[in-house]
Amino acid sequence: MTTETWRGRIALMVAHCAGMVDLVALPVWVGTLIARYKFSPQQAGLLATLFLLGAVLSSLFFAPRFNRLNARLAAAAGYAAAALVFVAASRTSEFALLALLHALAGATAACGLSFTHGTIARSANPHRLFAIVGMALGVFAILFLGATPNLVASFGGPALFVVFAGVMALAALASAISFPKGVVRSDEDLIAEVSHLPRAVWFGIAGISAMALTQAMLFSFIERIGIDHGFGAETVTGVLIALGFVNLLPAPLAALLETRLPARHVLLAGPVCQALIAVAITFGSGVLAYAVPTAMFAAVMIFTHTFAFGLMSRLDPTARALAATPAMLMIGAAIGPILGGTLVQLFGYPALGLGAVVISSVAVVMFSRVFAARGAASATSLEIA
Repeated sequence: MTTETWRGRIALMVAHCAGMVDLVALPVWVGTLIARYKFSPQQAGLLATLFLLGAVLSSLFFAPRFNRLNARLAAAAGYAAAALVFVAASRTSEFALLALLHALAGATAACGLSFTHGTIARSANPHRLFAIVGMALGVFAILFLGATPNLVASFGGPALFVVFAGVMALAALASAISFPKGVVRSDEDLIAEVSHLPRAVWFGIAGISAMALTQAMLFSFIERIGIDHGFGAETVTGVLIALGFVNLLPAPLAALLETRLPARHVLLAGPVCQALIAVAITFGSGVLAYAVPTAMFAAVMIFTHTFAFGLMSRLDPTARALAATPAMLMIGAAIGPILGGTLVQLFGYPALGLGAVVISSVAVVMFSRVFAARGAASATSLEIA
């Protein structure tokens, strides 16, 4: 089983959707913790942050060991453990216990995701394969956002964690049966394995983390913004489903434009678009002013990250950096929910838009440094940048 067979790719799709569940679920997740468990915005944000923080620490532990461990076994075990943790979370409403379980769930799921992303990075065309799993995430978003709010409304808050457990269990099964092997490493890759990561990679990591911070900070409260503006639960759910459909587009579009659109342009424009959309959501009034930018918000991150993933796979042929993709995304995203909850509690929703402008500016600076730091030796391998 390899990354070039569809059976292997389907396993990676399922594993990617499970590991990236926060990218899809944060609005429902935080909204459920506030509405059903009666936690404050800050407490709800903290629980989501603990999940993401657990993911960061786990990814930082496993990424350097990616080439030394059995990827199939690690991915299957990680997702199976995450399923059990979420089952336990569905059985309690105590904040302290939920906090511990959120951290454990993040750590176990990120173990599976680290080996998933490292394997994608070791495929024949990482940009294309990451686009394929990104498209699967868009389909998953439609299913999740269409069904989960209704399940929570019918069966209460614990239903959310039962859904999470089911997703993780499916990923564990798919990984155990069909998790693929990456391409065989060259002598150059083996030499690079013992070398330090290029400076350009570190700037790329910082840029992705900053975009993830903006994404999580605002996305965590997308549902509550709509509800608190009086748009109604059905309207907000409809907007979230529309977001899922829009999310089907950026990944295949990124694959189509891989050799037509310079990665440099995408990486510099992505954070700017993200900030503009965030301002539109938080400062707008009326259903359309909320619905249109909300439906487009996550798509910007998916499109930009696909180009960043392909670029960094060329900068680091060992795949160690991209095995740490969960850490890249979630070290920023871990701060997002608690930062967002604090800003909302102190200053209201417009503060999220202003915060997005500041953080996105940092992302632009970091991405610009990727190309400034790459040096002459990297110029040839980054021909489309």
